[in-house]
Amino acid sequence: MTPQDKAAGKALSRLQRHGRAALWLAIALPLVSGGLLVWQASSLANVIGRAIEGGETIDALLPSVALILALLVFRAGLSALGDWLGTLAAENIKRDLRDSLFSSLLARSPRRQDQPASGAAVTAIVDQVEALDGFFARYLPASAQAALLPLVFGAIIFPLDWVAGLLFLVSAPLIPLFMALVGWGAQAATDRQAQALTRLSGRFADRLRGLLTLKLFGREAAEVHGIVSASETLRRRTLKVLAIAFLSSAVLEFFAALGVAGVALYLGLTFIDFLHLRSSPLTLELALFLLLMAPEVYNPLRLLAAHYHDRASAKAALVEIERQLGELPAEPTPLADIAPQSGKAIALDLSGLTLRTPDRQRVVLADSALKIAAGQHVAILGPSGQGKSTLLEAIAGLRAAEGDILLDGRTLESWPEEELRARTFLLTQKPRLLHASIAENIALARRDATRQDVERAAERACITQFAAAMPRGLDTLIGEDGIGLSGGQAQRVALARLFLRDAGLILLDEPTAHLDAALEAEIISAILDYAKGRTLVVATHSHAVATRLGKAWRIAGASLLPVVLPTHQQGVA
Repeated sequence: MTPQDKAAGKALSRLQRHGRAALWLAIALPLVSGGLLVWQASSLANVIGRAIEGGETIDALLPSVALILALLVFRAGLSALGDWLGTLAAENIKRDLRDSLFSSLLARSPRRQDQPASGAAVTAIVDQVEALDGFFARYLPASAQAALLPLVFGAIIFPLDWVAGLLFLVSAPLIPLFMALVGWGAQAATDRQAQALTRLSGRFADRLRGLLTLKLFGREAAEVHGIVSASETLRRRTLKVLAIAFLSSAVLEFFAALGVAGVALYLGLTFIDFLHLRSSPLTLELALFLLLMAPEVYNPLRLLAAHYHDRASAKAALVEIERQLGELPAEPTPLADIAPQSGKAIALDLSGLTLRTPDRQRVVLADSALKIAAGQHVAILGPSGQGKSTLLEAIAGLRAAEGDILLDGRTLESWPEEELRARTFLLTQKPRLLHASIAENIALARRDATRQDVERAAERACITQFAAAMPRGLDTLIGEDGIGLSGGQAQRVALARLFLRDAGLILLDEPTAHLDAALEAEIISAILDYAKGRTLVVATHSHAVATRLGKAWRIAGASLLPVVLPTHQQGVA
């Protein structure tokens, strides 16, 4: 067993507690039903023996027949209840695990280096978690029955007939032995199938997101062919897993049939006086009881074999979940909206700062320093791809960085996440807009924002100019990522969120992108007016924007270099 298999087994054991009482009842009820089965088989053998050997009338046998029917109905009810409780327990476990994984994913920085692709994350949370259903709903109850019921049945049968008991003792252990041998192959095939499913899901999600680019470059046919080919590979892997699962069932059925046939042969030969292995005569009632119990001794093992693949699927799913999302969280990560906090301007001090691309193959900044006094306004200049966005995200704690980042003299690591988010504001170059109204997208910045606050923020961001021409003004619905708006309009909707915050440190990444010169000047004026008394850092490639801020630094050659702006345009923020 590999370390991954052991870790997956321990993780499955930890998840069992989320099944609560429903899981333990789902395991216990089939065991109770197995105990009642012995009573039912004994009663049936007794009724037939009394009817044939004793010649008793139907009236005398009716109470025993009624008891058999009652036991049959009661056991069917226990079986149905156990199945329902197993499903309920599995749903509880899957729901709790999904909550934990999703909340843990949301609590991470969206720029973490180990952040999974969206398609892979969706597959892990939806499909791979769903693969745990069979393990908890069916395999665990079946494994408890296979572990206990054959021993109980054997303990009952052995004193009654040692030959039948010996046949069960020899043949029954062969079933789990060969199941384990087949199971090793099933586990390896299931692991490969789980990885293939994740890769296919991630590939499909990425291609769907980039569909417009593929169409523009005429690559849609090639990508369709690639996805069809990957789907066919996944289909073949799935069929291999099913073939191994069927082989496991065939092995079990063979040995179970062999065991039942051996008991039947022994009883038949004993009845015709060909074998004389018993010290006492074999009665019809005892022979019938042994024949009725013979299949039941193997039935828990057959049930286990039928669901053995669920165990392999669950372990493979957990391995894939941990490969994509990291170690399983013990509990859901507490999530809550962070209310903005008022406070003084935050001073910024960078020293020995080194930033790398997420793949760590290229240095963006090397041993750089930058000091911005509280309340100062500074521009970071540089063409696209030089690292302006990376620098802002590192200051906001969203990127890994080497060196020191001090906010108000405190290291970035010493700032609690809630306080950092409440006291800072970051506008990224590609801000996130939701499928909601323009007003609702603006109001995301502050939960308690009133309609008047939203309208004032929209006016400052020059949104009312284009919103007035829309059917419902600020209540007009827009699509995911700002579908229905131009690039400049979407940027202004995201920028309006700034005016609902009271941040001590404002970080803006290309806030005037896609705007003409006149509108750019108007937006910058509104930003500078609002940022009075606050620290403002704006990443831009526009010299016109930089000169309005008064001080500027340029990223060039992996270094931060001061820029001398025209003196007649400099000012103090």
